[in-house]
Amino acid sequence: MCSSWVVLAFCCLGQLRADQSLKPQIAAPQLATNNPTLTTVALEKPFCMFDSSLHPNKSYVIYLYAMKETASAISSLVTDNSGKPLDSTFHQTSGGQLGPYKAALFDVPNCASPPKLADVGDVNKVSDVLKQYLFRVGDDGTCLYDPNFLAVCNPPLAPDTTYRFKYVLLDSTEGIMKAQTLWSDPIKTRRVKLPLKIDTWPGRRSGDMIVITSILSVLVFLLLAGFLASVSSAAMGSKDSSAETRCMSQTIQQSEPRPQLSSE
Repeated sequence: MCSSWVVLAFCCLGQLRADQSLKPQIAAPQLATNNPTLTTVALEKPFCMFDSSLHPNKSYVIYLYAMKETASAISSLVTDNSGKPLDSTFHQTSGGQLGPYKAALFDVPNCASPPKLADVGDVNKVSDVLKQYLFRVGDDGTCLYDPNFLAVCNPPLAPDTTYRFKYVLLDSTEGIMKAQTLWSDPIKTRRVKLPLKIDTWPGRRSGDMIVITSILSVLVFLLLAGFLASVSSAAMGSKDSSAETRCMSQTIQQSEPRPQLSSE
């Protein structure tokens, strides 16, 4: 069935090798189609990446940082001198231009007990399963303009722009960073297509073709209008002609002499 490739992709996702480079990865095409988009990037969550840094009886969360590739290497640090993760926002960093900003906060994915792969075949559950495996950067279009929004803001990314991403493991009790990944490989959002470059069914139409089509449409309209006018005029003429014929017939009948009856 169509869900078999999804199950296979999930299995591969869970079998991370020890020598794998620890950095955020863009989601596989089988898990997220049309990725990246103009304003979003779907990443795989850090399953099994921080297992060696986790200790019992402690609470941890994951921070996701984003920055534009054009940001300087000096400003790519995500912690202060005391090891505490930065709380830089999208606005403070000009959307990642000046340095990394915190784009998300979520629980550490449970590598030992991932979502049930059997649920992938259920159309009512597949969306929830994907949300547990993936995170979409730039998926909140309202948080920047909501004065009452207090959570971590994940606003849309800029089109045709290259970004890098980093996961950070935070000890919630101590409030300090325990581990972090490398910055991801450069990931570029899609470019906005110009109207003349957009393919339209059944084929691409140039500006000249659009003009010609418009002129032909106007001519067809004028021809139809002329045809309807001529039909209407002919119908009116036919009515006038029949009316004249009736009048003439009545006049002739009135003018004919009537025979007089003889009296005895």
